[in-house]
Amino acid sequence: MNVVGLMSGTSLDGIDAALIEIDEGKAGGDDVVWRLIAFDTLPYPRDRREEIHDAILEGDAAHLARLHARLGEWFAEAVLRVCRVAGVSVRDVDLVGSHGQTVWHQPPREGERGSTLQLGCAGTIAERTGIDVVSDFRARDMAAGGEGAPLVPWVDRLLFQADHVRVLQNIGGMANLTRLPPSESEEPLVAFDTGPGNALIDTAVELATNGEYAFDAEGAWARLGAIDEALLADLLTEPYYRRPPPKSTGREAFGRTYVQTLVERSRPADRQAWADFIATLTALTATTIADAVRRWADPGPRGEVLVSGGGGRNPALVEMLRARLDPIPVRTGDALGFPPEAKEAIAFAVLAWAHVTARSGNVPEVTGASGPRVLGSLTPGRRSPEASPDRGLNREDR
Repeated sequence: MNVVGLMSGTSLDGIDAALIEIDEGKAGGDDVVWRLIAFDTLPYPRDRREEIHDAILEGDAAHLARLHARLGEWFAEAVLRVCRVAGVSVRDVDLVGSHGQTVWHQPPREGERGSTLQLGCAGTIAERTGIDVVSDFRARDMAAGGEGAPLVPWVDRLLFQADHVRVLQNIGGMANLTRLPPSESEEPLVAFDTGPGNALIDTAVELATNGEYAFDAEGAWARLGAIDEALLADLLTEPYYRRPPPKSTGREAFGRTYVQTLVERSRPADRQAWADFIATLTALTATTIADAVRRWADPGPRGEVLVSGGGGRNPALVEMLRARLDPIPVRTGDALGFPPEAKEAIAFAVLAWAHVTARSGNVPEVTGASGPRVLGSLTPGRRSPEASPDRGLNREDR
C-alpha cells in the first residue's frame, strides 16, 4: 500500500509530506515491511504563517472556518508535489494520512476531559486528489480520557525498536520523546512532550529580523550569542518541566505570546542582545530535553538518543544537547535511514494505514487513555461514488 503522510507542526515552517510503501510482513500481525519512497516540504510563505498565527491567537469562527478550507487546499497541494518528486501518479497512491494544523490543544484537567482542534479540510484533500484521507487522529484518544498526544510512539515501536534502548527525540515546534525498550524486554514504553522545541527559537528569530527569517538556520544566531544564565534559570522554574508523564503541551503554553512576554522583559535592543536571547532559548530547549531524558527516559550505558524533526538540522541545538547528555550518544535521525524532518510525516502515513487495517494506534500507558483505540476518521476519495479521481487535478498530475 502506498500512503502519503502529511504533517504541519507547531514550527509552522511548512507541510511535510512523506510517501511510503507499507504492508504486513510475512508473519502478519504487527510485523510490517516499509520504505520511504519520497519526502518533500511545501514551505509556508510569510502570509500563510501569519494567517495561522492569527487563527491560533485570536481567530473567530469565520476566521477558523476559512483557514480550515484553505489548509485543505494547501495539504492537497503537498500531496501532489510529493507525487511529482517521487515520479508517481496520484492513481498509484492508496491513502493519505493528514495530521492537520493544530490551532488548539488542551490536555485533560482535574475533572475535565481534554480538547483538541486540528484544521485542514479532509474533504478538500480527497476532492483535489481523489485519494482516501484519514484525519482527526487525536480526537478518539481524548474521548477515551487520554492526552491525545504523543501519538507517534506506537509507530516508533512498530518501526524502530532495536536490541538496545533507543530514545527517539523529536524536536519540532514542541519536543517529544519515545523511550523504546529493547525488543525482547518487558519494560514499558515511555513517551511524552518534554516542552518547547523550535517554537520559541523560531518566534524569536522572526521578531529579531522583522519577519525576514522564520528559523535559526544552521544555529547561526545561537552560535553568535551568549547564554543568559539568570534568565535561563528563571525559565526553568516553569512547573511543566517537573511534572511526570503522561503529559503534553503546545503553543498555547509555549508560543508567540510567551516569547513576546519575555521580549518585553528582556528588551533586546541590538543584534548581539537578540543573539544572546536566542542562544538562551536554544539552551532552554536543550536543557529541558536533557533533563527529561535523565529523569524519565534514561537509555542506560548501551542506549542512544536519536534526534529527528527540524531541530536535528540545528547544529547549535544538537551540540548543546550532546554536552548536556554526555556520555549518552546523541545522533541525528539520518542514522535511521531518512531525513530527520521526515519522521512525523512518516508516522501519520503509518497511522493512516493502521486505521484502514483496523489497528489501534495509541499507547494508553503513554496518553492516559482508558484503552487502545483505532485512531482517525476516513473521508473516501476515489472509492466514493460521488468523487472522481480526476476532479480537481491538473492534467500533468493525473
